[in-house]
Amino acid sequence: MSAAVNDVLGDAVSEGSGRRTVKVLIADDQPLVRRGLALILAPDPAFEVVGEAGDGAEAVALAHRLRPDVVVMDIRMPVLDGVAATGRLAQELPGCRVLALSTFDMDEYVVAALRAGAYGFLPKDISPEELVTAVRVVHTGEAAVAPRLLTRLISTYVRAPRRPEPPVANTAELTPREVEVWRLMATGLDNTGIAGAMDISLSTVKNHITNVFGKLGVRDRAQAVITAYETGLVEVGGGRG
Repeated sequence: MSAAVNDVLGDAVSEGSGRRTVKVLIADDQPLVRRGLALILAPDPAFEVVGEAGDGAEAVALAHRLRPDVVVMDIRMPVLDGVAATGRLAQELPGCRVLALSTFDMDEYVVAALRAGAYGFLPKDISPEELVTAVRVVHTGEAAVAPRLLTRLISTYVRAPRRPEPPVANTAELTPREVEVWRLMATGLDNTGIAGAMDISLSTVKNHITNVFGKLGVRDRAQAVITAYETGLVEVGGGRG
């Protein structure tokens, strides 16, 4: 997974890294996990771990008091789960960005977290380096999601019993080029791969992606991929793996 994350998100790290300390709140119901995450982040002078929460309700309360830049949020917690806590933070503290943590057997919760407003998600078996990279990326406002991992998760999710689908934007507003960029994005290509597949410049790809996000009414790459599956632009099993 490391290569996929770095391929997709390397540009965001280099462009978005700043000198200001990133304040991080860690939310997990297991004290040992919280301590492990803190020990990974705390030695880096770019981060300040400002607090730890044992459930979603405590995470929301601490976020209001401590105003972290990033909340590393476990999906399944007591009192208030990570999805509900993410939704509240997205509404109440939009400047606070959530990075959700999960395991591969909880795909539906991950998708729900992205819909609720999480800027990304990672499995709990990631390396320390991947966690650090993801927190940096989320802080820049980009989605810390490896496309191939996202495609696999969405594919599993849409095999589940159908839920009432949320309203989606009018995709007729997209130009044919924008639809193709969106399709390639949803099948797992990063910006460089899309540029190569369409024989266009990287800056043109970025412009198209900005337009796609605006016309679909989505915030980031992760939400755009979810919408691609929900609208039928990409079928299950039609991605790159």
